[in-house]
Amino acid sequence: MQKRLYNLSRNRFFYISGLISLSVLLAFPVQEYAKKFFRKEVILPNSQIKPQTIQLDLPAEDKRIGGLIAADVNNDTKKDFIITKPGHIVVYSNSGEKLWTKQIDIQVSGQAEKQGLPGWHGSGVQAADVDGDRLTEVLFLTKDKNLHIVQGADGKTKGSIKLEPPKGASSWEHLVVGNFRGKGNRDLLLQATNAKGYRKGRYLAAYAIDDLLKQENPKPLWTQDKFLGGVHAGARVADLDGDGKHEVLGGTIVGSDGKILFQVPMENTTKQHPHIDAIFVADVRPDIPGLEVVALEEGGSDRLKEGGRGIRKRFAEMYNNIAGGGNRIFLYNKERLIWETHFKHQEPQNAAVGDFDLQRPGLEIWFRSRYNTNQKPFVFDAQGKLIADYQIEDVAPKGWSDKGVEVIFTVDWTGDSRQLAAAKERHEAGDVAIFDPLNGQFLHRFDEKSDRLYVADVSGDWREELIVLNGNQLRIYQNQEPNPNPNRPRLWTQDHYRLSKMTWNYYNP
Repeated sequence: MQKRLYNLSRNRFFYISGLISLSVLLAFPVQEYAKKFFRKEVILPNSQIKPQTIQLDLPAEDKRIGGLIAADVNNDTKKDFIITKPGHIVVYSNSGEKLWTKQIDIQVSGQAEKQGLPGWHGSGVQAADVDGDRLTEVLFLTKDKNLHIVQGADGKTKGSIKLEPPKGASSWEHLVVGNFRGKGNRDLLLQATNAKGYRKGRYLAAYAIDDLLKQENPKPLWTQDKFLGGVHAGARVADLDGDGKHEVLGGTIVGSDGKILFQVPMENTTKQHPHIDAIFVADVRPDIPGLEVVALEEGGSDRLKEGGRGIRKRFAEMYNNIAGGGNRIFLYNKERLIWETHFKHQEPQNAAVGDFDLQRPGLEIWFRSRYNTNQKPFVFDAQGKLIADYQIEDVAPKGWSDKGVEVIFTVDWTGDSRQLAAAKERHEAGDVAIFDPLNGQFLHRFDEKSDRLYVADVSGDWREELIVLNGNQLRIYQNQEPNPNPNRPRLWTQDHYRLSKMTWNYYNP
């Protein structure tokens, strides 16, 4: 009898415990549905700004491969447009005149970790005066392992050089015009991923462009095979310390001589996780000399993927909160780690760095988070302190995709000192918006079918425009309000701005 009572009590205990556990798990979706029911809709009319439209000699089909950059290719001081898609390069003047086109197998790609660099939305082109003739050249790689250097104004070939990749790589995949000798933009950085396994851009080589153009078998200035780069995008370069030479930026900082100067506290392995998702460079901390690098980590110790919906998603979130570790954010320079932080170990995935709060010293860093729906952005200040977090579904206007935002650029739109952010609807050819990163408020919405979004000053008043690739049209939106600070220098005078606008992709706007 006693044994029977014991079994009944034990079964009742597990039954009640199971009900409690189930009710707790189910409570989360119920709360979410309740919030949606009582949420006030955000109504934001579409902007009435009419864009400048350029019809492009390009296929309208889009697979998110290829991109665009702005550069003065015809030397009239105005920013022109270079647009790439698989098999195509087209170049248009600032006013919309077609300058030249090429049908050529340019090195552009989709998933960098599977297909190699430059990754989603990467343009695969660079533009600069690389030979000292005071005229712009355009440089790109092709899938047959050749580097091409052409005249910016008309696309005529100046040089085509066969470049064999390092052992372990199948070809050079990413290129960046740099300054490693203190002689200006006369050097070239090449990057490649490992040919087998989960691909990471560990291989680097730097060349003098004069050697590439004039020598039969040019030798690199230096090589490096232990670079911890961003997995989804190519290396960036910047002069971090103001010595007139560029460093190579990733999870490691490589000096102008090819030597590793610093690495974030992360394993540099061939494993998928952890890895660097994105890299940004800015003067985040004006109290520290030079520029700083922001890096976003994906993964880490004992983490579960937080995708999916319902109970599975909630279990992964709860497990990861308990397990801890991973999904960190790093701020550092060429000498040291300045700070390391996280927000509930949620994956940051994408970011925007800018002066979003004028009351705080330095710059703020906005992070999108990674959720299939209902993204949960958060913001840190220059000291690494959390200052804001919210949910996109609470602030997005009616009709905006529940998948949230993507391709997030910091934007100087108003002409005031405070910066904003621009983004497009996620995972679709959708609308574009400008929003306040601190609270998520959507300020302007543009009725679009955007395949690419790019932000840069192309009008010449130092404020930035929204440049949208919609099929085979380029559509440029300019702020029609008077510029309150018209005498500020153009952003292009900042070396790291110019370089960032040539090395951006989906993960690193």
